[in-house]
Amino acid sequence: MRKPLEGKTILLTGTKKTQSIVERIEELGGEAVLCPLIQTKEADNSDDEERLAACQNYDWLIFTSQNGVEFFWKKIKRIQFNSTQISCKIAAVGEKTAELLKRYGFNVHFMPSVYSADTFIKEFPSVSGSSPKCLFIRGQLAKDTLKKGLPFPIDEWTVYQTIENKESVKQLIETIESSKQPIIIFASPSAVDCFHKYVAPKVGWERAKIACIGHITKGAVEKYGAHVTYFPATYTMQSVIDAIAKGEEM
Repeated sequence: MRKPLEGKTILLTGTKKTQSIVERIEELGGEAVLCPLIQTKEADNSDDEERLAACQNYDWLIFTSQNGVEFFWKKIKRIQFNSTQISCKIAAVGEKTAELLKRYGFNVHFMPSVYSADTFIKEFPSVSGSSPKCLFIRGQLAKDTLKKGLPFPIDEWTVYQTIENKESVKQLIETIESSKQPIIIFASPSAVDCFHKYVAPKVGWERAKIACIGHITKGAVEKYGAHVTYFPATYTMQSVIDAIAKGEEM
């Protein structure tokens, strides 16, 4: 019996992918190729200890990505900060972000119904209170959606930086050129921009079908005049793989 991803090559362009996603692609008959176009590193802040201590003064900490959680936790471990001192409520965008927070011992008190910042700013005020003190744990490329969209001011703390990873460019070009049915998955605008800068001039946007996680990422692809074929309503990697396997094209 033919498997749904047989003959298809799935190119993963994000910073890191769980082994379970690669195994799922292979289980469905596809070939998974890791070509991360971006990489992350901890933001070098001299006031990390003070910022961590100040977290206990907030009503809410807000996380919109696994990277935000990961680098926040790295600072806690490096400074040997007692995370039990952080007793404020936690808001998370996305089930994977929430799962990681729980793994590190934090309780998640709010998640939006759709895993996007746009939905977050509509739904969060109903649970946050009228003038909460909030801290958004972010990367340096995070959009200003929360800061502009919430009806109260929020503080921000940049805990990580996103940088281009040109090392994957050659492999990505060669894989697109040699594969019969390449499908590229983008999970961030940063990866899209990197592809446009270094890969698209060699192979164009039409050689591979494109799948996106999140409407911001989709918008970044369409900004360059390219077509998004797979765009599931749930913004997770698993949902994208399922959409490709079921042939749920836009």
